[in-house]
Parts: sequence; structure tokens; C-alpha cells
Amino acid sequence: MLFPLTRWNSAREMQRFQEQLDSLFASRSGSVYTYPPVNVWVSDNDVIASAELPGMELENLDISVHGETLTIRGGRARQELKEGESFLRRERLVGSFSRTLQLPFRVDSEKVEAHFSRGVLTVKLPRAEADKPRKIAVKSL
Repeated sequence: MLFPLTRWNSAREMQRFQEQLDSLFASRSGSVYTYPPVNVWVSDNDVIASAELPGMELENLDISVHGETLTIRGGRARQELKEGESFLRRERLVGSFSRTLQLPFRVDSEKVEAHFSRGVLTVKLPRAEADKPRKIAVKSL
């Protein structure tokens, strides 16, 4: 049996390691929280990533694509209280975050589209032409 040659990818290995660590800590504490929560789905031609970012301002978001990796960075400022006010409960995350996702194929970074509406960021990442499968015609001799 022949095994296909695969290229070693350090970002993919780090993502797997992080997922294993998250799984380990989740089994001990009952939960693990990664921010922002993201859904990712794929077709033959593109990947769509959707992230929940309620209350986030557009100017505080930074999205980058490098090869097969999507990174979403941002931040939310701490809410300042008026004199005499104090928090009864504080659950909303503040500060900066960074989320890196390993994609199943290289994308055409020139054609990436991102939209932000009602607290949801949606990023469409088209597959690079060079990475698309090609059908090979077989000729008879």
C-alpha cells in the first residue's frame, strides 16, 4: 500500500496541539472557552468562516490570511463606570483576542470577502486556482 506524501505544516500541528490541550483541560474543568466562537464550512470552491463578535466595532477588527491560515484579531475596551456605580455582574470579555484557524486548502487572498452585520463577522475565502483539483483527460495511444 502506498501512502500519499503530505507536506508538514507547523501551523496545522500547533492548532492540533492547542485542540488537544483544550480537550485535556475541558475534561478536568467541564468546559473550555475559545473566543470568538466560530463556525466554518467548506465547499469545493471556498471556505466560509462565521464568528460571533457582539458589541465589536469594525475599526477594532483585523483579519489576515496567509496560505492556509485565517487569523481574526480584535479587541474590546473595558466599560468605564460613572462615579458611584459598580458592577453587580461582569461576564462580557474585554481586552484583545486572536483566533487562528487552519483551512483545508490555500485561498486566493486577493478575492477574500468579509462582512460584519449585527455582531456576526462572515469571511468568504475562495480556493486558490492552483489548489483546485483538475480533471485529467486520458488519451488512447
